[in-house]
Amino acid sequence: MAPAAGADGVVWLAINAKYSHTSLAVRYLREAVPGSRILELTINDYLLPTLGAVYEMHPRVLGIACYIWNIERVKELLQLLPKALPDCTILCGGPEVSYEADLFMKAFPMVDYVVRGEGEEAAAALCKRLMEGKSGAGIPGVAWRGADGTVHEGAAVVVPELSALPFPYHEEEMADIRERILYYETSRGCPFSCAYCLSCATAGVRYLPLPRVLQELAFFVRADVRQVKFVDRTFNAKKAHFLPILEYIAGLPSSCRTNFHFEVAIDYLDDEVLSVLAQMPRGRVQLEIGIQSTNEETLAAVSRVNHWQKIASHIRTILGFRNMHLHVDLIIGLPGEGMASFHRSFNDVFALRPDALQLGFLKFLKGAAMMGLVERYGYEYMPMAPYEVLRSDALTYGEIRWLHTFEDVFERYYNAGRCRTATAWLTERFAGGDAFSFWQRLADWWEVQGYHRRNHAVRKLYAYLLAFAKSLGAGKGDLVRLDALLRWDAIRKEGVKAFPEGLAWRREWRDKVLVEVFPMDIVALVEGRAASKVETAVSCKEICVYMSTHC
Repeated sequence: MAPAAGADGVVWLAINAKYSHTSLAVRYLREAVPGSRILELTINDYLLPTLGAVYEMHPRVLGIACYIWNIERVKELLQLLPKALPDCTILCGGPEVSYEADLFMKAFPMVDYVVRGEGEEAAAALCKRLMEGKSGAGIPGVAWRGADGTVHEGAAVVVPELSALPFPYHEEEMADIRERILYYETSRGCPFSCAYCLSCATAGVRYLPLPRVLQELAFFVRADVRQVKFVDRTFNAKKAHFLPILEYIAGLPSSCRTNFHFEVAIDYLDDEVLSVLAQMPRGRVQLEIGIQSTNEETLAAVSRVNHWQKIASHIRTILGFRNMHLHVDLIIGLPGEGMASFHRSFNDVFALRPDALQLGFLKFLKGAAMMGLVERYGYEYMPMAPYEVLRSDALTYGEIRWLHTFEDVFERYYNAGRCRTATAWLTERFAGGDAFSFWQRLADWWEVQGYHRRNHAVRKLYAYLLAFAKSLGAGKGDLVRLDALLRWDAIRKEGVKAFPEGLAWRREWRDKVLVEVFPMDIVALVEGRAASKVETAVSCKEICVYMSTHC
């Protein structure tokens, strides 16, 4: 039988991917069990200090949120917990243990219970039993051990009425976390059935009442938080729900600094929604758009439908508003998507010039329909988190290994907003406008230099492109032009206080930067018009004002 514990003896542990992240799950659980406490650490903390931080909380019941990004650290911690806290009852929950709970509990016998599925109500019922000194056996949504050690899995559960869940944030904690990313949801479930995702594991989509959502958003604005990231899997699944939210956000006062991040199916937006997005103050909203592939056969294999013409049209339209960040996703390793197909998908999406193009690698998540496609497409993948693809019948391991280098180089430059002008010119000059071919050649050169095995200071990244251009046979005139473009990019990205090494800087410090170092007028360069030579000194402030207005 589990030991009795007061609510103040219940601790919910989140091991986040980064310090800038917060955990929504443990805050929901804190509300589900009044008087319980939360502890947020990161995967970057060393193991023994992590154990020490848990020990300092003196939990009688410890609940651990288990995700793909932290499960390996959780497994390490579990082996130490009985030695430091021998009387502690250990609960685990989250997507990493909701599936195959029996195997997990057999592998980690120190785990007393696993909460399966959406755990707020199940965890509350379990903790009530434990605080009464009773066993948690038989509670819906809870896996437990019988007297003979047999694991009884139970079944995963959902919270049918989201309105039953209290708001998970406290006024008194906001001063400490308002500069971090605060996660929030207005719905659970997804209307789509993509094989690689777990969001469709439950049927239908459930929503919070709209008046409550607007009230809670007002709380974040009053608290002056930096970013609210919605975890709704498809924010625009129901127009009657999401459009009033967008209208509310658009109407917030100009003094509001909070940024709101949504994941949307952009092909399902209409003219009315686009009109509202056009009215958003600059920086108020950012959108994440999962495209994943433009190969229709590949998309069909994972039960996904993209309306490509609408996607492309809407992305161009929204980028034309110049008021929000657009982040789009492709997945490497989807069924039937070999190098030639990925080349096309990359170029299709890159041609739209999104603010960021994230290249993710296919993951085989427990409980996802993708697991049923492993044999058909000859997949091999990592047996431990993050369960990434290693090879398939369309991609060899060598190709996937190289694509990691490709992704790393692309992340350092394009997605970091670095050297955009220079790489665009190089792409036209040396790759005939074929973006994938340019980044492919840069990734190949990167590996020849051994750069894929090193860390790199930002100040060196600009000169690397000069060296790369020389390897392509760039002549003196090309190198002079590229040097100027790189200096322009450096001021644009790093500011006037950083002058990356290896470039032909000429500077007058403090208030002036000599624009004669650029062989073309600033406006002409930014707007893509023909170059014109200038010999004028322009103040740093004027450059920054121009960039903030036009770039």
